[in-house]
Amino acid sequence: MADPVFYDLCVHCAPDGKNTQDEMVAMARHLGFGGIALSNHSNSDPLPKGNSDKGFDILRGVELVASNPSKLHGLVGKYRSKVDVLAVHGGDEGINRAAVENPNVDMLLHPGNPKGCGLNHVLAKSASDNNVAIAFDMASLLTLRGGRRVHSLSHFRENLALARKYDVPFLLTNNASFCYDLRAPREMMALATLFGMEHDEAIMALSETPADMIRRIRRGRNFICEGVEILEDDWSGIEGVDK
Repeated sequence: MADPVFYDLCVHCAPDGKNTQDEMVAMARHLGFGGIALSNHSNSDPLPKGNSDKGFDILRGVELVASNPSKLHGLVGKYRSKVDVLAVHGGDEGINRAAVENPNVDMLLHPGNPKGCGLNHVLAKSASDNNVAIAFDMASLLTLRGGRRVHSLSHFRENLALARKYDVPFLLTNNASFCYDLRAPREMMALATLFGMEHDEAIMALSETPADMIRRIRRGRNFICEGVEILEDDWSGIEGVDK
């Protein structure tokens, strides 16, 4: 069996982060990743450019930051055709709901906040129905201390349980904005065990799930899986039928 190819689909580079795109790519490659998505926040311009470099996938992404669901929907419409990976910075209940109910969103980051808002059964079901992945931010486990870290681990356990129950795709990310914040895939998998993720699940979260997302992006958003694709009706050229 071939070794898995690992991806981190939320990496920030300058001007959103401290390092250039080339520096973040070089460090990710050194640590053993096969690709990353440069997903700067939507309020940080210009967005980085994505391309492939000698077998290493560099995707163009964005992490949408919005104050309310209406503004989020506007940002989704603005950026969907411009990026490969479209993520939403959650935390507010309304933003979380708007994100998981929108099939044009690829993943939801930071669904919890210090006040305890996060996922629930309804949101998890919507995320599953719309194929919106939930991202687990490994950086928070390294930077938080004391009660805040315990609180974060508790939320991760709850979100993982919901993802398992409703078959929600999930990812692991470093959410790094500095090249030395990046952690190797094996380190990320070890951290994930702290909130109950199994080894096979962690491999899937870093390889199979992001790879499936990338394939769907490259084949068009109507692609579902091998042999299954949503087709739009096209009656042009058929006599007697109006389009």
